[in-house]
Amino acid sequence: MSNHTDSTGNEIADALNSAAEAAALGESQDGETLLEVVASLALLLLEHAQTLLSSLLRPWVAYQIGIAILVFVAALLLRRTLGPRIREWMGTREGWPKWRMRVLVVVYQRLRAIFFVVLIWMVVWIMREVTWPSRSYVLGLIATLATAWLLVVFATRLIRSIFLRRTVRYGAYIYVTLYVLGLVDEAAEVLDAAAFSIGEFRISALLIVQGVVVVGCLLALARFVTATTSGRIQANEDISPSMRVLIVKVVQIGFYAIAFYAGVRALGIDLTGLAVLSGAIGVGLGFGLQKVVSNLVSGVIILLDKSIKPGDVISLGDTFGWIQTLGARYASVVTRDGREYLIPNEDLITGQVVNWSHSNDFVRLDIYFGTSYGCDPHKVRKLAIEAAKEVERVLSSRPPVCHIVGFGDSSVDYILRFWITDPTGGLTNIRGNVYLALWDAFKENNISIPFPQREVRLLGEDDGP
Repeated sequence: MSNHTDSTGNEIADALNSAAEAAALGESQDGETLLEVVASLALLLLEHAQTLLSSLLRPWVAYQIGIAILVFVAALLLRRTLGPRIREWMGTREGWPKWRMRVLVVVYQRLRAIFFVVLIWMVVWIMREVTWPSRSYVLGLIATLATAWLLVVFATRLIRSIFLRRTVRYGAYIYVTLYVLGLVDEAAEVLDAAAFSIGEFRISALLIVQGVVVVGCLLALARFVTATTSGRIQANEDISPSMRVLIVKVVQIGFYAIAFYAGVRALGIDLTGLAVLSGAIGVGLGFGLQKVVSNLVSGVIILLDKSIKPGDVISLGDTFGWIQTLGARYASVVTRDGREYLIPNEDLITGQVVNWSHSNDFVRLDIYFGTSYGCDPHKVRKLAIEAAKEVERVLSSRPPVCHIVGFGDSSVDYILRFWITDPTGGLTNIRGNVYLALWDAFKENNISIPFPQREVRLLGEDDGP
C-alpha cells in the first residue's frame, strides 16, 4: 500500500511539472498541449481515486473501518458516562495550583479523543496478537493519526493567540497526516510544481509555505526571547524606569528584525534586488507618516532625557494623572476617575507639561479663605496651621504656613500652604480635607467666615409715610 501511494504521488507530480512547463514555455500557440496535460492529470487523479475506493471496499479494509467506527462510538459513550464524574472530581481540587487546574481542563475537554486513542491502540494490539499484521494496518494508521492529532492539540494550547493557535494547529494536522501516510515528499513536489516566475525569481507554493513556517518559527522564538529579556530588565531596580522602557523597545525591535531577516535569507531570497523598490516605498511612507515618525522620535527623546518616566504625575492642559506606560507612539496617562488618555509623544515634547514628581515627590498646595474683620488675624493664622497639620497626608517635616494676602471688601483674605508627597493620591481630595479641618476649627473657636451682603434700593420709592 505504501509503494502504491509513492507511485501515485510521483505520477501526479510529473503531471503537474509537465503542466507548469507547458504553461511557462508556451509549447503550442492555441494552448492545446497545456489542455492535454491538464486532461491527462485529471484522468490520472480519477484513476487513482477509483483505485483507492476499490481498496477501501476490500473485506478486511471495510472490517477495520467498521471497527474504528465502533471504537469511536465506545469512546463517545465513555465520555458521556465518565465525564460528569471527572468534572465533579475536578471541582473538589480547590487547593491545586493554577497550572495544574488548566491542564485538567484541557484534558477534560479532550476526553473523547483520549478514550478513542487508548481504545484503538488496545484493539490494534489485540488484533496483532490474534491475526496477521496486515489485517490491522488501517487501524494502525488511524491510531497513529489520532495520537498525533491529540499531541498537536496539547502542544498548540501553549499558544495564547487564538488565531495563531488555530493556524498552527491546522497546519500541523496537515503535516502529520502527510507524514504518517508517507506523502511528505510527494506533497512537496506538488507544491513546488505550482509556481510562477517574476524575472529570474521563481515563486512556488512550496516556497510560500516554507517562508511562513520558517519566519513564523523565528518570530515566535524572538517573541519568547524578548519576553524573557524584558521581564529581567523590568525587574532590575538599578536601571531607571525610562531607560528600562528604552532598552526593552530596542531589544524587541532588534530581535524581530534579526528574525525576519534570517528567515528571508534562509529561504534564499536576495534582498538586494528590492533596494530600489524599498527606497521608493520609504520616500512615500516618509511623506505619509510624518506624524508617526515624529511621535517615534519624540518617544526616544523622552526616554533618553528622562523628563517623563512611568509613575510620574503630570498635568497637560486639563488632563491630570500619572504615567502608566510609555509606548513608541504615545504615553498612557491614567486619571483619578479611571480614564486612560493616550497622549502622543509629540505633545509631551512641544507642549507645556507640569511634572509634579520630576526631581522629587514634594508637592506644595495652596488654598485661599477669608474671615471677618472682627476676628483676630493672629489667632486665625494659628488655627489654620494647626488644622492643616491634623490632616493625614499633610507633611509635618515641612510645616504648613498661613499668610494674609489682602484686605477684601468684606473679609480679611488668607493663603494656607502645605506640602504632600503623594500626588497620585489626588489633589482635590486633600484640599477638601484641609477645608473641612478649617471649618471645624473655625466653628469651634467662633471664627466667622463672611459673605457679601448688598442692599438694593429702588429709585422713585417713598422713604416713608
